[in-house]
Amino acid sequence: MRLTVAQALVRYLAVQYAERDGERRRLIQGVFGIFGHGNLPGLGEALLRGRELGLPFYRFQNEQAMVHAAMAYAKHTERLSTFACTSSIGPGATNMVTGAAAATINRLPVLLLPADYFANRLPDPVLQQLEHPLDFDASVNDAFRPVSRFFARITRPEQLLTALPQAMRVLTDPAETGAVTLALPEDVQTEAYDWPEEFFAPRVWRVRRPPPETEALREAVRLIRGAQRPLIVAGGGVRYSGASRALSLLAEGHGLPVAETQAGKGALPWNHPLNVGPIGASGGLAANRLAQDADLVLAVGTRLGDFATASKTLFRNPEVRFLGLNVASADAHKMGALALVADAQEGLAALDGALGDWSTPRAYRDEVARLKAEWEGEVDRLRGPGASFSQAEVIALVNESMPDAVAINAAGSMPGDLLKLWRTRDPRGYHVEYGYSTMGYEIPAGIGVRLADPDREVVVFIGDGSYLMMNSELVTARAYGLSFLVVLVENRGFQSIHGLQRSLGSPEFGNELKDREGRALAVDFASHARALGA
Repeated sequence: MRLTVAQALVRYLAVQYAERDGERRRLIQGVFGIFGHGNLPGLGEALLRGRELGLPFYRFQNEQAMVHAAMAYAKHTERLSTFACTSSIGPGATNMVTGAAAATINRLPVLLLPADYFANRLPDPVLQQLEHPLDFDASVNDAFRPVSRFFARITRPEQLLTALPQAMRVLTDPAETGAVTLALPEDVQTEAYDWPEEFFAPRVWRVRRPPPETEALREAVRLIRGAQRPLIVAGGGVRYSGASRALSLLAEGHGLPVAETQAGKGALPWNHPLNVGPIGASGGLAANRLAQDADLVLAVGTRLGDFATASKTLFRNPEVRFLGLNVASADAHKMGALALVADAQEGLAALDGALGDWSTPRAYRDEVARLKAEWEGEVDRLRGPGASFSQAEVIALVNESMPDAVAINAAGSMPGDLLKLWRTRDPRGYHVEYGYSTMGYEIPAGIGVRLADPDREVVVFIGDGSYLMMNSELVTARAYGLSFLVVLVENRGFQSIHGLQRSLGSPEFGNELKDREGRALAVDFASHARALGA
């Protein structure tokens, strides 16, 4: 079959599927993009035809934003589907680098297709090309290498025959997934080639669920049985594995309290008797008090970042041991843990069965119940009305009026408040990007979640600092009829960092929204949003 490289790429993507537990989804649901001279003649023409193959195209206003939207879609679909993102060369491509880093750090699959300079070099230097006097192969797209889980520059058509299957493998591998980048030189995109017909046959990529090794499971059970004060820390891997029920059965069957990270919030409903709430630097009193004295920490599907561990100061019992259940070996071994390298659902179910009728001591279970009650009482107090209208009260009012909504956020003081105060009923009801904590993620994420779940209410919480960084995608949402609520908290600047500044003894400098004379700037955010289509 004779097609250009771009046409072959689009045709291939249209017939790739991911499957887990019998559920099959199209892996690449469509393409987000902004056209320029680097991708219009090749991918632009191919995507026009690609609509007939069921690959819709969505035009964005900023390349970074479209990667965030793809991330959000992947997160909400438990990493079973994502979008491809195409940009022109130069600034369009490098705008996607921040999004690539966020996707890789958060272990979320996105396919990035930045255009690249002419492979034949005949027109060099073209508009927007970086020239390096000692390296003619250098391109700004090399910036994607450290932030991508897989990177390939396609300089010959036939290279797609091996690069594309490898890209799909990484996108669907729960241990390796993240940003996948295929850099596409302008001239190569439009080069024709005789492709083998079988290359375009539909292919199903089965998302694996590796079970724990027998010896590691035996040792893990020994550790748990020997513990008097064990604590489970649930991370995003619980959600991505669809392991909430397995977690609930393990916790209930053996009296194990469960603390939540940002990515793991919602693994159990907020009112589950063994959900002791958020842990770490932004955590609550129940989880953190239990963590301080825990003699065993079972970390499930978490990267154990500094906020979850309070920079490794939270677990103060000198005898504490760690058990890492994670599909990624590198994460399973953190904190000197005994590693149980396995899918979260498979690992939790195996532990549940192997523990038999063992349970934590009655006194410990009573302590967990008491701390849970104390914490929920404190949450009620914080959510209540105060002397002035607070961010906590805003969260409570929205949560009470939209209890089943998906709450989206990423940066500032809001993630810490949402972690403590937003009461989540299910794993998909809480969506905070706190791996890269990217300011500006929120509104594009609203687009991604709305595309993934069109029948569910979505609320985007955002501070004025993040809003000013990336508000243009309100236009995109309006263009495609994607509605969601934006709750903008007007803090008049970067108040989270301003708070850190003051705690270090510094006067205010460079963080608040003021003019040169120090007067507060009046910005009519509501009028601005309306002008963009809100």
